[in-house]
Formats: sequence, C-alpha cells, structure tokens
Amino acid sequence: MTAEPEAKPRRIRNISELAKLAGVSAGTVSRALAGKELVNSRTRERIQALAREHGFRPNQMASRLRTGQTGVIGVVIPLGHEKKQHISDPFFMTMLGHLADGLTEVGYDLMLSRVIPADGEDWLERIVDSGMLDGVVMIGQSDQFAAIERTAAVYPPLVVWGTARPGQRHCVVGTDSFVGGQLAVRHLLSRGRRRLAFFGDTTGLEIEQRLAGARAALAESGSGATLAVYPTHLSQQEMPGQIAADLDRMDPAIDGIFAASDVIAMATVRLLHERHRKVPEDIAIVGFDDLPLATQTVPQLTTVRQDIAAGARTLVANLLRRLAGEATGSTIMAPELVIRESA
Repeated sequence: MTAEPEAKPRRIRNISELAKLAGVSAGTVSRALAGKELVNSRTRERIQALAREHGFRPNQMASRLRTGQTGVIGVVIPLGHEKKQHISDPFFMTMLGHLADGLTEVGYDLMLSRVIPADGEDWLERIVDSGMLDGVVMIGQSDQFAAIERTAAVYPPLVVWGTARPGQRHCVVGTDSFVGGQLAVRHLLSRGRRRLAFFGDTTGLEIEQRLAGARAALAESGSGATLAVYPTHLSQQEMPGQIAADLDRMDPAIDGIFAASDVIAMATVRLLHERHRKVPEDIAIVGFDDLPLATQTVPQLTTVRQDIAAGARTLVANLLRRLAGEATGSTIMAPELVIRESA
C-alpha cells in the first residue's frame, strides 16, 4: 500500500489567525515576530516557529504604517544645469552602486529619482514631504544650492554629495575640488605645459571649484602659462559634438588639457586620436574622478582621484546618525593625483 503524502500545514493569512493557533493574544504575536524581549524567549521561539511552518510573513506595509517609518531612502540626482545628463553616466553608476550596498546592508530599500528642477519650484520639498521616504541622499548640488538649503532647514535626514560653502546649513560629503584643480594644473605645469585648456561646465558647484583651483595654481606658478576655458557639458548626446567643435577651434598651440571629469577626458582622448594628435606627446590630459574606466583608456588616464566608495560610506553613516536625531557636520575629503600615461 502506498502511503498518502502528508497534508501541508494550512497557510496563515494574518496575525489574528496565528494568535489563535498559538493560544496567545495578537499583541503577543506581533511583539514575538518583532523579536521584542517583552515576550519570553520560549514563547517567542514557538510563535516564530509556527509562523515559519505555516508560511506567515508579517505585512511590512502595515508594520511601517504603525511605526511611522517606510524603510525607504530616496536617492535623488538633481539636474538643474545638465538637463540631458543620464543616470547611466559612469560617475552616477559608480556612486549608486556604493550607496546601494551601504543602504541595503542596514536594511533600507532605495527609491531613485532623476529630477530636472524648474526655476522657483519646490521640487525638493515635495520629495521629502511625500511620506514615502525616511531620508534622502542627494548626488550633486547642480545649480540648486538655495533649494537644498531651504529644505535642510526643516528636514534633518538629508545628506548631499557636493561642495561645502562657508556657513551652509545642509550636510555635505565630497572632495575638495579646489585643491583637486590645483593638483591637476600643477602637474601639467611640472610637465612643461604652458598653453592649457579647461573643459567643463562651471554652472555646477564642484566644477566651478575645480576651475577656481586651476586658476589659482596658474597664478601662483608665475610661469606665464595661460588657461582657456571651454564649457563642456556632460550630456552623452551633446558632449562628443561639443568637444569636437572645441578641438577644431582651439588654439593649435594648446599643449595641456584639464578635464573636469574622467568622462570628458576619455572622450577628448578619443577625439584627439581621430585628429591624429598624440596624447601625451602633443597634448597632455588630466581628468577628475578616477573612475574604474580610467585604466581602460589608451593611454591610461592621469586623473585627480576622489574616493567615491569612502564618500558613499560617509553619506550613509551621516544619514543614519541624522535619522537617530544626531547632528552631523560636513566631510570634505582630500583629493589625490594619480599619475598614469596621459600626462
């Protein structure tokens, strides 16, 4: 005779059914499933075992409504000055990867928003007032410094990757872009380059500081070197055409380029190759970021390194402290010149 298969335990649909099965109150079940020590360990383990046996998982949404927490952190990318830039930009993807690792490791989900603000709009206030988020990490300040300051005054769990200005309210983690600009130009000057160009759109605060540092290094050198500025955007559609046009109208005597990002630098290397200009023999190039792709170019890219992984960890740590009610100051990291083949 063939034995009949054992019947599967009946699936439990809610806390009340589990409480009836366990012979305790619904409150006791709720506390036991949450691991509360108010329930003695033997009862807690028995209830948890029954829940597993009957395939019961607490309704996370209902739990979050009771606690007033969503378990979700908003990761916001404001594109006020680079409206055509995409999240697929290698810098964003690198930062997002590290943020996702850090936030999910402490139990949070991410909600990603690419925002194109309009002048005067309360776009950030609407995000933080949505009731969908426990906190916000912003990647970049774009040209939205005033909007971020206004929100930070009333919304503590907000941390931002970017540049710190004296007296600002919002908590920033970022790299000293001014010093980074100095490092890049000092290096080009040390290689004997005297006719320099800067490729980057200075509407964004970080790139503005990179250019300011470059100019400061030039002034302190007393070398008589010059620096021409080309406002290159980071839009994947427009950037190659812009750089191509800049190279075509650029003074042929230019012998060094400081690019405001590795993405701009890598595109410039390729376009110079198409014009039969050698890097670094004809033109030396220094980028900014030290993305993983910087070692994949030919020649490999000399660049100013900002520690994106450490920055993401600090953003997460500061956000967690703010969620716990603590105040946090800004963290500005020192850049590092990484010398490879392009300069």
